[in-house]
Amino acid sequence: MGIPEDYFIKGGVLGKVPISRSEKEAIIQDLKQRFENSKVAIFADYKGLNVSQATKLRRRLREADCEFKVAKNTLTNLVVKQLDLDGLSQYLEGPVGIAFGNDPVAPAKVLSDFIKETKKMKIKVGVLDGQIIDAMGVKSLADLPSREVLLARVLGGMQAPLYGFANVMQGTLRGFVYALEAVRKQRAGEAEA
Repeated sequence: MGIPEDYFIKGGVLGKVPISRSEKEAIIQDLKQRFENSKVAIFADYKGLNVSQATKLRRRLREADCEFKVAKNTLTNLVVKQLDLDGLSQYLEGPVGIAFGNDPVAPAKVLSDFIKETKKMKIKVGVLDGQIIDAMGVKSLADLPSREVLLARVLGGMQAPLYGFANVMQGTLRGFVYALEAVRKQRAGEAEA
């Protein structure tokens, strides 16, 4: 078994072949596009995750329609500066992964649950609709119910008055029918007499 293409051995040390400028530019464009197309981006320190745990995290995020990307901090720093999110630069130290999603609650909830389970990651910061939120803000997002639950609650809140109105109308109609029936019986009684 040989050495993978993107690795080399020099002086008995295994090293990774540096990526070219065009590859760096492609990574920068990809990250920039992900930031622009996502409602939320959550930065997490993923130190200590093994391959199976990282795969499990990616799978859970994918099931929630989210993505987890890891890029060099220098490249990520270039992207956040291009997007005028300079406040994120201070969080780009050590191994940092970014969870992107369009549902603000989903990636926060998946990451929080995964952190509780593995106790190996730490949420650093987040970006919600272009605004930087701290780790406590991300945890608050994770505590919110999912989008589907919120929509169901709103729909239930809208339906309750309609059901009440329908019951009131039904009662009114029932009363009207009883009154008509009483009038009919009264007239039928007068006609017989």
